[in-house]
Amino acid sequence: MSLRVRKVGRIGHITLQRPEALNAVSHEMVHGITGALGAWRDDEEVACVLIDAEGAKAFSAGGDLQFMHETASKGNFEAGRTFWRDEYRLNAMIATYPKPYVALCQGFVMGGGVGISLHGSHRVVGETSKIAMPECAIGLVPDVGGTLLLARAPGHLGEYLGVTGQRMTAADAIHTGFADFFVPESRWPDLTRALAEDGDVSAIPVMSETPEGGTLAALRDEVDRHFGMKSLEETLASLPDNDWGAATARSIRAGSPLSAACTFELVRRARASGDIHAALVQEYRFTMRSASEGDFIEGIRAAIIDKDKSPRWRHGSVAEVGPDVVEAMLSAPPEGDITF
Repeated sequence: MSLRVRKVGRIGHITLQRPEALNAVSHEMVHGITGALGAWRDDEEVACVLIDAEGAKAFSAGGDLQFMHETASKGNFEAGRTFWRDEYRLNAMIATYPKPYVALCQGFVMGGGVGISLHGSHRVVGETSKIAMPECAIGLVPDVGGTLLLARAPGHLGEYLGVTGQRMTAADAIHTGFADFFVPESRWPDLTRALAEDGDVSAIPVMSETPEGGTLAALRDEVDRHFGMKSLEETLASLPDNDWGAATARSIRAGSPLSAACTFELVRRARASGDIHAALVQEYRFTMRSASEGDFIEGIRAAIIDKDKSPRWRHGSVAEVGPDVVEAMLSAPPEGDITF
């Protein structure tokens, strides 16, 4: 099984068990977590939920991209759309869950892994945590409610992180609001036992410390200056001729121009709404079109299947992605928006 679900003392305990696949979130896992949360919502024995994962490398490095590519490349776009609908409904469920939802996030926490952990009420990171939303590199956009998390970051760090896929350390994750507490990973077994004993999440801040090693706080003024522009094209044109500016431009240009332009807009829409359901609706509008009208199949081919790192995107640059193209990708689908 890819998931272990059980009650231990006062906690409902979920453990991801696909370490060989960096705990990539499968459709089976989405159904399993959804079912567990539904069962525990009104269970008086369960005071809080704890989600963690096996393996040192990753809590979860993303969604099941192999499955998504296999189905989409054969023209079966509905399989991916069904997965996303179920996944996004789970993300919204976690964000609005009535009981404390504790996530212990070691190693890589990206994409779908963010969606099942960082919408929780108590998000714990450790010294190995590396958090990112790198979807533009594979022809997607930060989804699973990620645009709302990005939008809540200080200033315009959300736009920067969304279009570059920059990885965050534990300190950076706390600074941007992606995480709440840093607890040394050696203490996680003790924390788990304490939660199981009485379900009291006040044990988390007691065990937490101040992490070291963040870089984003120092970049804030520079990021705001350039990523506060009206468009991503203007941002690229404004980047300074220094190491940071060159590296930032390279990161943006390496990803899908369509994804980057839409991400820039999606973060701003999420900031305006401030609502998880609204953010997921907007993200789904893009992802449901990502294989049929976007760069998703090509992005996965280049990064995961052939691994040639030479994607052939539909647009040659961000400048070629006009506002009309962005609006078309983010318009309501003919069959209607996702519902919750």
